[in-house]
Amino acid sequence: MNIINVPGKNKRHKVMIYTLSTCVWCKMTKQFLKDLDVEYNYVDIDLCREDEKNKIKNSILEKGGELSYPVILIDDILINGFVKKKIKEVLEV
Repeated sequence: MNIINVPGKNKRHKVMIYTLSTCVWCKMTKQFLKDLDVEYNYVDIDLCREDEKNKIKNSILEKGGELSYPVILIDDILINGFVKKKIKEVLEV
């Protein structure tokens, strides 16, 4: 699985995003976090091997999420979709 790190000055939270490489909302989420200077990691699920996709999908479902992207994990809080207000609230920015 290819986990990509995007550096940022704000490292107060562990941020992981599960995205699709062609998803506009996913791209907007990545840019939003960059603009906030938040460090985060992401995985483009559609570029993963089938076994990795299944592992990620099962993990999302076990945490109570939905299989709609982006899926954002901030510490242990799961956010489905590009919801600016919720992201900012959880990141405390």
